[in-house]
Amino acid sequence: MKDPRLYQIAALSLLLLYGITHLGFDITPARVALLIGTALATQWLASRFAHLRFDPKSALISALSLCLLLRSNSIWVLVAGAVIAVGSKFVIRIRGKHVFNPTDGAIAALLLLTRDVWVSPGQWGNVTFFAFLITCLGGLVVNRAARSDVTYAFILFYCALMFGRSLYLGEPMTIPMHRLENGTLLLFTFFMISDPKTTPDTRAGRILFAGIVAFGAWYIQFRLFRTNGPIWSLAICSLFVPVIDLILRGSRYAWTQPRQPRRPVTTQPFRGGIQCPDVTPSPSLS
Repeated sequence: MKDPRLYQIAALSLLLLYGITHLGFDITPARVALLIGTALATQWLASRFAHLRFDPKSALISALSLCLLLRSNSIWVLVAGAVIAVGSKFVIRIRGKHVFNPTDGAIAALLLLTRDVWVSPGQWGNVTFFAFLITCLGGLVVNRAARSDVTYAFILFYCALMFGRSLYLGEPMTIPMHRLENGTLLLFTFFMISDPKTTPDTRAGRILFAGIVAFGAWYIQFRLFRTNGPIWSLAICSLFVPVIDLILRGSRYAWTQPRQPRRPVTTQPFRGGIQCPDVTPSPSLS
């Protein structure tokens, strides 16, 4: 199968380009170039130090997500965000698996460590929001093997909590609908919590994880009255993933599936001394 990260890079790049040229996103092309360059340089240096092949795709996704979400008056804080996002994959690992989603972990760390950073609310307008929503849903269809179950589960759990709260309080349904029409929430749902390298290895574990993150986001938002509930919740709940993997064991995700080796063709005698190939049918890949 094709690497699902290619679709993600294309979707994020188009959204960022449209945001800068038509929606007035408050980030300059120079800062975009700096964030992307810093993320790629960090990925290259860390890969070289760890004796791994340099693969820029994950670093590009992290950099583009930071360009869409992270804002600061200090250019050095943005640089630190790119370094933390990519570097955390190599430094913070348990049983060979990195713990935090790179973008989410970097944003949570900067929100915790400095007051000179904030998350862009992503007020893109209804047309842009629904266009990006269709693009994200298209990504789930195109890359259906990329563990989209955690995305579906999070959407269902989070919507149930949002609408349930409004029903309990007697609010009109337009209020939770308006809260859900948020670009930041879309990026979180389709590009952060859905990261197959930082979610549990089994489907049951991923559904459990999605429910915990959804409840944590709701609790932080409406009980602790803090903004960026999903980002804080994912950063905290990511610490539970190694425990879930230990209880519910499954196979690790790989971005691309290895090709099946071709079976050797042997020959065997046939009538009249003529040899014909002996081809054994391959097992089904379904």
